[in-house]
Amino acid sequence: MGPERKKEKIMLKITEEKSETKDKPSQPVKLPELVEMLEAGVHFGHERSKRNPKMEPYIYLQRNRVTIIDLEKTQTALARAAQFIQSIAKNPSKEILYVGTKRQARAIVRRHAESVNMPYVTKRWLGGTFTNFSTILKSIEKLDELKALAESPSITTATKKEKAVMRKEIERLEEVLEGLMTIRTLPAALLVVGAHDEKLAVREAKRIGIPVIGLTDTNADPSLVDYPIPANDDAVRAIDLIVGALTRAFAQERGIIIKKEEKTV
Repeated sequence: MGPERKKEKIMLKITEEKSETKDKPSQPVKLPELVEMLEAGVHFGHERSKRNPKMEPYIYLQRNRVTIIDLEKTQTALARAAQFIQSIAKNPSKEILYVGTKRQARAIVRRHAESVNMPYVTKRWLGGTFTNFSTILKSIEKLDELKALAESPSITTATKKEKAVMRKEIERLEEVLEGLMTIRTLPAALLVVGAHDEKLAVREAKRIGIPVIGLTDTNADPSLVDYPIPANDDAVRAIDLIVGALTRAFAQERGIIIKKEEKTV
């Protein structure tokens, strides 16, 4: 065998090994047991009057005017969503944007997003975050420039009023941008806590083709979400349990070790 032919075989073997590594199936993540979901109140839906007809396939029964979600279907949907998240995590350049602006979800969403260094929105969805992404990038760039200027030696020549104006603008931008300050490209997916409450975010994601993973309570329209997870999106423990499982799936694939924290009660 000639040297050129031998080199070709070696290169082919390396390529195949790389391909096998890339396509290697993800290790299944540990998902919550049915009893854990039951204890967290994942199964509690809204009253019958608020129920979206499209959620019927995920409803187990109705008790005392409150709809009960079928937790076996929740578990199946959660497993499917976790697999999708792992497929995204395989690519180190891809990000998932966490969104949860409801009072019950804010602290949980922020904590889980920060644990895997992902961007998040917990205060207010900015209209045009996706559809007018260039404006968001300009605001981030402006914030970075102001921060750099505020820390540079030249700031000593500025007047007291100029410093106050600059500081106020930095605070305003930090408040508006919140967890988006590190984002530089559109996310690979959107994870929303409460598909019904985050309709603006879901709508924008659908318009430009960003897949949506979302907790869908019985008042939501699951057809608007690519990976709907039927679950109570009002209970703190339920939100923490579901978002935590999805975050562990991402962390496991990325090799991120999440620090243990006290469970939300």
